[in-house]
Amino acid sequence: MHISLEKKSIIDVYDTPIIQQTSFWSQVKKKQGLKSLAFDYKVRNRDLYLNVDGYSCTQADFLMFVQQLNANDCVVYVPYGPEVEPSEENQGAFLEELSESLRSYLPKGCIGIRYDLNWASHWIDESFFDEKGEWLGAPEKRFQEFKINFCTQNKNLQKSNSDILPADTIMVDLIPSEHDILAAMKPKTRYNIGLAYRKGIDVRIGTIEDLKIWYDLYLETAKRDGLHINEFYYFHSVFATQMEDSVKVKLLVAYLDDIPLAAMFLLISNHRATYLYGASSSQMRNYMPTYALQWKAMQIAKSQGCIEYDMFGVSPNADSSHPMHGLHRFKSGFGGSVFHQLGCWDYPFDPESFSLFQASEVNAKGYYL
Repeated sequence: MHISLEKKSIIDVYDTPIIQQTSFWSQVKKKQGLKSLAFDYKVRNRDLYLNVDGYSCTQADFLMFVQQLNANDCVVYVPYGPEVEPSEENQGAFLEELSESLRSYLPKGCIGIRYDLNWASHWIDESFFDEKGEWLGAPEKRFQEFKINFCTQNKNLQKSNSDILPADTIMVDLIPSEHDILAAMKPKTRYNIGLAYRKGIDVRIGTIEDLKIWYDLYLETAKRDGLHINEFYYFHSVFATQMEDSVKVKLLVAYLDDIPLAAMFLLISNHRATYLYGASSSQMRNYMPTYALQWKAMQIAKSQGCIEYDMFGVSPNADSSHPMHGLHRFKSGFGGSVFHQLGCWDYPFDPESFSLFQASEVNAKGYYL
């Protein structure tokens, strides 16, 4: 396999529905202190896909971020990329060749690459589901690594100990009419949406001046649920980075009269809308403001030409012991299909230093890059 690689300007990154692979996201992360790199690549289709002959090629790009670990060492992180998904049998060889091709372009102290792959999990055939239709999850790391590395030369790809971005999400189809989208939801969810409006919940589009309202709700949510707390500037950088004809950022706030009860960030890129961040008050939850918020977000997304709505992160199944079980129960009520992804995979350049980095992550609270 041969991959032609060329560094490119961040502003020239191709439009994509994947927020984390846009020039917009690069600008957001620049405000947060992270350096980004972008690359064009070209590879023959017969190297990417099975049962393909000839000399036709795929040309695409990807965005990566530099995470400095100390004065000397760094790792580079590819969030939900590369977007082009090879056939399962070729994925390991593709990632290996891409990683080796990138070596000379990366900072001198780079100890490895982390790919946060939004490619479909290899373990979603019927044998990985129980009698209730619940996904049993991927096998142990060593079995995953054996399959991914099967056609590689160095057997160097490692499954990360945890994922950074959600590896499981729910995608709602926005192509049908609003009536049919509602009809596809669970009856309880549909009822709660109607209840919210009957009780007087009003969802408004906020401005940058409303970020304080968002942040107060966010702090309340984070403390209630034991979540890692990001600083105010983290969300300000997302809202303040508006790019013409690219990604649209909308802050939605659900009010009862003038009391804010819930809020969310809706990001629209290409044909996809993404529910990126959400927060809610502990008060008056029986008014169902979060249900009205999600339905309004879907209506806005549909009016903007989106054909899909990414609920962005759920537990892999309905297991009540999973810390994200509540999110799974809430989000699955809006219909849509669960999508299981491969998640984070590492390609170390310096195995010893990278092992120390992986060990340091065990007690980390986690973050979204």
